[in-house]
Amino acid sequence: MGDLTTSDAALDAFEEHRSTLTGVAYRMLGRVADAEDVVQEAWLRWSGADRGEVRDARGYLVRVTTRLAIDRLRQAQSRREAYVGPWLPEPIATDFGHTVPDTAERAVLADSVSLAVLVVLESLSPLERAVFVLREAFGFPYQEIAVTLDRSESAVRQLAGRARRHVEEGKPRFAVDPARQRDLTERFLAAATGGSIEELLALLAPDVRLVSDSGGRSKAPLRVIDTADKVGRFLIAVGQGTLPEPEFRFMEINGRPGLCVLSQGRPDTVFSLDVEDGHITAIYLMRNPDKIAGLG
Repeated sequence: MGDLTTSDAALDAFEEHRSTLTGVAYRMLGRVADAEDVVQEAWLRWSGADRGEVRDARGYLVRVTTRLAIDRLRQAQSRREAYVGPWLPEPIATDFGHTVPDTAERAVLADSVSLAVLVVLESLSPLERAVFVLREAFGFPYQEIAVTLDRSESAVRQLAGRARRHVEEGKPRFAVDPARQRDLTERFLAAATGGSIEELLALLAPDVRLVSDSGGRSKAPLRVIDTADKVGRFLIAVGQGTLPEPEFRFMEINGRPGLCVLSQGRPDTVFSLDVEDGHITAIYLMRNPDKIAGLG
């Protein structure tokens, strides 16, 4: 009976912090399955640990999860070098509105999980990425991050400064009202499927970029397409294609209004847009079935 009570207490403590652990692992790795594997491994470490020596369960679990994620990220980086075409993080459906009522906190969470930020995080070192995620997304103090990464606090502050500057340079400069971005996404769909190159070009920034991720599993460009003219003509060609039983579903993807195109009830293509000053500056087009199946 005593062992059962101890086991239940360990599980309760773990479940209390599971969402935080999953959030850290996903932002570190960009893949849901990898994040879930890391969190499962963290549970195994926790269930076998001498928990009587643990004063702060959350700190302990985040430390274990972060270190496991760093190890897995280092392994994944070598595999991604052989990936066919550009690699994008796995898109996830998000709705912080029900679980995070505070507007400021919701904005921070949505920004830290946006595809634009996750793409920039791919260019950071594993340690820089860990510091950025723990500090910017979850607000951990520098001292606690230093303990987690077994580094000095001054070293962690330097890592945080480099990571923050890099992310700020790479992400959209202006916050966009979700309702306005939803409207722009709907107009984008209408122009692309309606075959109006003029209407589509009016929505695109001159230096817009289209990044597609198919992993070689579906038809998609294997290189980044840039400039409004090239991107617009590609989208018009794609929009005129025929999918069996197409369905267009607007949904919140990685904290931003996005579009999921289904064919015969299964996700076929996912679009997410970066918007600045009323124009689309980046389009993320995801067609790797392994990454988008969960959005169905």
